[in-house]
Amino acid sequence: MPQTRVEYLVHLCSRIIGRVFTEFLSGSFFSIGDGTTIIPPLRFRNLSQVQLGRGVIIHSHCWIQTLRGPGKGGIPKLIIKDYAAIGMNATISAAQQILIGEHVVLARNVYISDHGHEYHDIKSPIGCQGISNIAEVKIGANSWLGQNSVILPGVKIGRNCVIGANSVVNQSIPDYSMAVGIPAKVVKAFNDKTGAWERVGLDE
Repeated sequence: MPQTRVEYLVHLCSRIIGRVFTEFLSGSFFSIGDGTTIIPPLRFRNLSQVQLGRGVIIHSHCWIQTLRGPGKGGIPKLIIKDYAAIGMNATISAAQQILIGEHVVLARNVYISDHGHEYHDIKSPIGCQGISNIAEVKIGANSWLGQNSVILPGVKIGRNCVIGANSVVNQSIPDYSMAVGIPAKVVKAFNDKTGAWERVGLDE
């Protein structure tokens, strides 16, 4: 459908604002690639341990943070590779390392964390107990994470995967798989021999 003049002007203004905002923040990152755009507003903490590749887009109202402390041999704690797209209202929090591969797409409200809150001391507020269950997270190239999906510590999602909306992923997902549910389970896998997506683990 053709854009109206108002829609075009709003889109153009958004792009211009994004470019200016990205340039303003660019010196705060570990590194940032050409053509990357960040649309404000953005909530962030410790961008010095965030590496953005080329052509990345981070849409508005995201919350991106790395927690202070030693990383893995000077490697950034959050790596978002070339041409990944981070949807509105996404939350990404890295204590050890989160790697988001090339051309990964996150829909709105996706949550990714490589740690959880400690809660074992019942005499102290949970918010004062620090973090636990720290384990790196990897999202393989070309994968799609649906709206409101949650990716928990230690999860590795393979290449070309689809994670259904509202899914909670608490275990790793192999390449070329479609997973849905709470907890997420693989329901389809790509068959190289037939060249088609086929159902897995479901009664026919």
